[in-house]
Amino acid sequence: MNQTLKSAKVGLAVVLGTLLVLWVYRYLDGGAQKAHGYTVHAYFVDAQGLIEKSRVVIAGIPVGTIRKISLDGGRARIDISIDQGVHLYEDATVQVRAVSLLGEKILALSPGTPGREPLGHGDEIRVVLESMGTDEVVDVVGKIAEDIQEVSKQLRRAFGNDLAGDQMASTLKDLSEAVAGVNRIIQANEEFVRRALENIADTTDEAGPQLVRIFDNIEAVTADLREILGETKGDLGAGLGEVDDTIASIHRASERLEDILEDVKDVTGRTAEGKGTIGRLTHDEALIDEVEDIAEGLGDVIGVIARLKTNIEIRSEYTFLANSFKNYSSLRLQPRESRFFLLQLVDDPRGEVEVSQTYVRRSPAPADEPSEYQETRITRRDALRFTVQMGKTVGPATFRFGIMESKGGIGLDLHFLKNRIYMANDVWAFGEQVYPRVRTRLGFEFVRRLSVVGGADDILNPTRDFFLGLQLRFDDDDLKGLLPFAGGLR
Repeated sequence: MNQTLKSAKVGLAVVLGTLLVLWVYRYLDGGAQKAHGYTVHAYFVDAQGLIEKSRVVIAGIPVGTIRKISLDGGRARIDISIDQGVHLYEDATVQVRAVSLLGEKILALSPGTPGREPLGHGDEIRVVLESMGTDEVVDVVGKIAEDIQEVSKQLRRAFGNDLAGDQMASTLKDLSEAVAGVNRIIQANEEFVRRALENIADTTDEAGPQLVRIFDNIEAVTADLREILGETKGDLGAGLGEVDDTIASIHRASERLEDILEDVKDVTGRTAEGKGTIGRLTHDEALIDEVEDIAEGLGDVIGVIARLKTNIEIRSEYTFLANSFKNYSSLRLQPRESRFFLLQLVDDPRGEVEVSQTYVRRSPAPADEPSEYQETRITRRDALRFTVQMGKTVGPATFRFGIMESKGGIGLDLHFLKNRIYMANDVWAFGEQVYPRVRTRLGFEFVRRLSVVGGADDILNPTRDFFLGLQLRFDDDDLKGLLPFAGGLR
């Protein structure tokens, strides 16, 4: 009887112990499940070394466990239980990390950027940082060993004989002698270095008072500047008042701009509905084709014109003997750097020159003078003339020919100092007088685009004259926006 009672007690104790162990396990597992706020998952190419219930950490702090490891389409799917209160975001990362030499591995998380879309229950961590596996480490170590073996072979070939050893010994001996030489140089120049340092110290001591005077001058300048600002305080206040007026003007302009935008809105609405010329243009396919054909034709014409380099010159010269101004308006079209076409209008006060000779008889004649003499009269009339010439530039010289002031003529220009100084020589009007008309003009560009000019006109004939004037020149950059067909399209 006693033996049966003891056996029953032992069996009851075993049953109670088993129930207690199961209860503790379920309690701990249930507590862990309750502590987990949500579950996320990630896909790995290689999940070797990971087991369920392994730790999941952020910055080394446990924040969850591996809930389940399964195969999904050739990749390892790992479900991760995350503790409540730990937030992950859409750019979170996960990586397998070894934490001991025994092969224990855990998952290391980076939570991502706060403010981005948070991850919830069942979401996927898309950024997975694959770690190097054991096989890959072994391969890398093997390659390093092969490299070390190759280096060893090279060292054996370089130093594995008596000749190489003798060369190494000789090299070490030369190096030792070189170090000894450097040491001797340092010892020999020690006194020189000491004196140089003393000179630097003396110079610093002498410059000290000068630095003090410099600082005093800076302080005086600062005081003067403070005084100037105090005197101009009233002017600064007036300037701020003008700024207020300017802001008010800007406000009124913005109100006008709003009205204009309302009008633009009405126009764009009618255009979208296909009303008006622009509306029909955007909806009528036939009209659009015609406009495209016209635009292509205009593009061809404009393309030819756009390749021309355009220059405009305006020059006014005062002729001393004629006591009048002569004005020039020039247009130079330059299809290439070395060729150009020159079109010019000239307002010449002595454009038409007539020379007449008459005999004058006096009765009675003054004493000691003849009663009859010949008188030459030169008549000049204002005239508008034109010049049409072609030119070719060769180095510093430019040759011109064509019509010069409504007469046939030629020209030669010389340029110096990047065209800032130039000399223009013109010869035209052959056969009208005893000699053709020759003019020489010298110009100097003292300000960009503005030149002073001077020279002599009709040098070979009695009607010669001298002039002085100014010339203003515009090129493509100056003409942009003003003359769209004269360089603005380039």
